Amino acid sequence: MLSTQSLPIIEATLPLVGERMPAIAKNFYGRLFTAHPELFDGLFSRSNQKNGTQQQALAGSVAGFAVHLVNNPDTFPEVMLSRIAHKHVSLGIRPEQYEVVYTHLFGAIAEELSDVVTAEIAAAWTEVYWLMAHALIKLENGLYAGAASDQPWAPWIVVGREPAGTDAVTFTLEPADSTPVTLARPGQYVSVKVEMPDGIHQVRQYSLSASTGSAATRVFTTKLDADGEVSPALHAGVQVGDRLILSNPCGDIALSGDDGPLVLASAGIGCTPSASILRWLAEAESSREVLVLHAESKLERWALAAQMRGDVALLEAAELELWLETPADGAHDGFMSLDGVDLPKNASLYLCGPLAFMQKIRSEALASGVPAERIHYEIFGPDLWLAGV
Repeated sequence: MLSTQSLPIIEATLPLVGERMPAIAKNFYGRLFTAHPELFDGLFSRSNQKNGTQQQALAGSVAGFAVHLVNNPDTFPEVMLSRIAHKHVSLGIRPEQYEVVYTHLFGAIAEELSDVVTAEIAAAWTEVYWLMAHALIKLENGLYAGAASDQPWAPWIVVGREPAGTDAVTFTLEPADSTPVTLARPGQYVSVKVEMPDGIHQVRQYSLSASTGSAATRVFTTKLDADGEVSPALHAGVQVGDRLILSNPCGDIALSGDDGPLVLASAGIGCTPSASILRWLAEAESSREVLVLHAESKLERWALAAQMRGDVALLEAAELELWLETPADGAHDGFMSLDGVDLPKNASLYLCGPLAFMQKIRSEALASGVPAERIHYEIFGPDLWLAGV
């Protein structure tokens, strides 16, 4: 709960702080990496720092949290916090690191707001920061406690490597040591830590695309990003017999335990969480009503076409609709739209794909009567949608 003393100060200064938050975030990361250059090794993405998306995500999350406190002083934005907590746990973030962040973030705030900041303003925003930090620490401690091991990372050995569509690869891995393995839930992801040519480790999150019910296997599928760092290293350098470092499974859009209807909507490589959910349902011989919607530029680029079509065929109450920019038999032409799609009554919608795609489909789902609380989405990389949903 935001204190009565801080509430009017935050409300009054939020427009100015929100306006300057991008500059504050840039200043913060400059301070942080000057003091702790080691954080680039196995924690922060150099690509996201270079293109500015990490700074945008930090600004959006802090501003979004403050806006929620002003509008709802007695509650926290649970969805936003849950998403951040899962990402932090997938990176092995620990409570003591919040103090490091506080030091450099408030140094940046003091510098960027030097013309207006007072002791009262600084105290109010300090309260906002620690409310958010303590809420995240509590969530993260619960996620760590629920894992099978107190080790956030473990080595896995690549036992399979298969092409998936025209520009993706599916990797199958087994444990490389005796670290206890946490069972994944369908729809979750793992962080993968990869050593770059300069010796620095970079981390990316990849959805588990199959075998989420097995403790002995991890399967993930990654699309090549020619301008990225990690996917080119995985595609060009990782072969059967190599080792990779993986986190415990994380992700808060995992399949719910009820038996209500499902709509799985994806575009491009966003099909991976849909594929894991479908595989789990098929292995469980589920009778759940499932509508699978997928969009792709060309049929041959659909990374998990055979797996997803096969699992849909195994499910007694599953249907598939496909949209292709390059026309093909049995598919809608162009971009996905829910116009004309008969959504199951009381369905839960799971979304994964490019941000613009998810924003469009979410808006159409809301307009068609799907409640916001039944719409779940997954974003990889910095979440630039936090303040807008």
